[in-house]
Amino acid sequence: MNFNINARSLNSSIPLIELEGEVDVYTAPQLKQQMISLLEQGHTEMVVDLTKVEYLDSTALGVLIGGLKRVRERDGNLPLICPSARIRRVFEITGLDKIFDIYNSEDEAKSELAGKETV
Repeated sequence: MNFNINARSLNSSIPLIELEGEVDVYTAPQLKQQMISLLEQGHTEMVVDLTKVEYLDSTALGVLIGGLKRVRERDGNLPLICPSARIRRVFEITGLDKIFDIYNSEDEAKSELAGKETV
C-alpha cells in the first residue's frame, strides 16, 4: 500500500495538503488527522491536492466531506486540486463536484483563492 501525505503552504495563509497514492480505509485517518491538526492551529482555509492520488474510496470521500463540514462551520472552505479525469469522475458520480470547489492545477487554485481574498 503506497501512501504519502505532506503539508506545505499554498500561499502565505493557506496550507496545502498533498496526497499521493491510495486514499482508502487504511490511509484516510491520516488525512483526517492532518486536517484536524490544521484546524486546531487556526486554519479555516486549506487545499487538498489530489494530483498524485491513484485511488480514492468512500472512506476518503467521507473524510473530505467531514473536513469540508468542519471548515465551513468556521466560515472557511476546503477546495480540491484534481486534474485526473478518473478521480474527478468519482466526485461527479457522487454529486460531490457540486459542493467542493475543484481546480485543475495548483496555479489555478492559487489565482482563484487570491482573487477571493481581495474581495
